[in-house]
Amino acid sequence: MAFGQASGPPASARDVARLLVLLRDAGHADFRDARGPMGFTQRQAAGKFTSDEASAFIEQLEDAEHAGATAVVVPPAPRLSAAEQTLRKVPTARLAAELQRRGWIVMEP
Repeated sequence: MAFGQASGPPASARDVARLLVLLRDAGHADFRDARGPMGFTQRQAAGKFTSDEASAFIEQLEDAEHAGATAVVVPPAPRLSAAEQTLRKVPTARLAAELQRRGWIVMEP
């Protein structure tokens, strides 16, 4: 499978239209507008879904509509850079000492 290609049969035009109606009811202008809140990929933001993806998003939006809530998908946590990953491994006392050396005031919670 090539990069960015769907991993299943495409969604029917009817499913894509239904999904767009539900997104508009939820307050989004189009697929691209809903990309972040819904967690769409770039391909999905262009309105291209597999039938399984469309069904899952339709079900999610309909469930939220029946519950009276807005559908919100929590996006995955951003990836940490190598420097951030290294900093997380440094002991707290050592970080505090370095901050104090640089003139910061460090307090315990």
